[in-house]
Amino acid sequence: MQIIREANQLPAALIALRAGGKSLALVPTMGALHAGHLTLITEARRVADRVAATIFVNPLQFAANEDLDRYPRQEEKDAALLEAAGCDLLWLPRPGEIYPAGFSTTVSVKGVSERWEGEARPGHFDGVATVVAKLLCAVGPDVALFGEKDFQQLAVIRRMNRDLQLGIEILGVPTVRDDDGLALSSRNAYLSPDERQRALALPWALNAAAKRILDGEDVGAVLVEAREELLTAGFSRVDYFALVNALSLEPLDRAGGPMRLIAAATIGRTRLIDNIAVGV
Repeated sequence: MQIIREANQLPAALIALRAGGKSLALVPTMGALHAGHLTLITEARRVADRVAATIFVNPLQFAANEDLDRYPRQEEKDAALLEAAGCDLLWLPRPGEIYPAGFSTTVSVKGVSERWEGEARPGHFDGVATVVAKLLCAVGPDVALFGEKDFQQLAVIRRMNRDLQLGIEILGVPTVRDDDGLALSSRNAYLSPDERQRALALPWALNAAAKRILDGEDVGAVLVEAREELLTAGFSRVDYFALVNALSLEPLDRAGGPMRLIAAATIGRTRLIDNIAVGV
């Protein structure tokens, strides 16, 4: 696996990677890799001839009170994991290469970004859309892969790609979970053993709510009870627990069409997000 640290080395490396008309897949990450990220690499190898990954902890998507400084960083371990998974190229840009002095342009995606995470973390999706647009333009892949755990992020990126006519296939990959059902996340490393056990209430609540909704129970009542279950289990705050249209992310008060249950809640000092499809 080739490791690129200087942006001016990237174009030649990409030309070599595509030699002979090879297709290219990109997996953007913020590092602290786990099995979910490596599943993206495996899927990327299935859909393209060559695979590139990026590791960049994007300061633009962290608010002042969020965990940028303590976000886990393990560059050497991550590089070894990517190489073992079959990644061909790893780009490790520095913040100054992505956001040079005087940088003053951001990408803002209306509609799908405005509720849920957009309300809980103002400016977050502007940071996501901006950095992903820059990474896609720099690498120019045929396909880029993102996990469905960050379901709203995936919707934002798809809309941004379509609106800016970047011509890149955006592929969502199903959430990878531990054997007990907890969605894999780099932030799980923050959880104490007790918090880790209590966090299982989140996937349990999602699955129970999905079953009740499909059984015809009142959606509003199911959602209220799910939030209460999370608080009883030890979560200190529930930002949202909602049934939404899987395409528009608009809230639903009754079952119908493509549906997704989405949730975000905090346990200890760690904010977890999760979602599941309902009825498909």
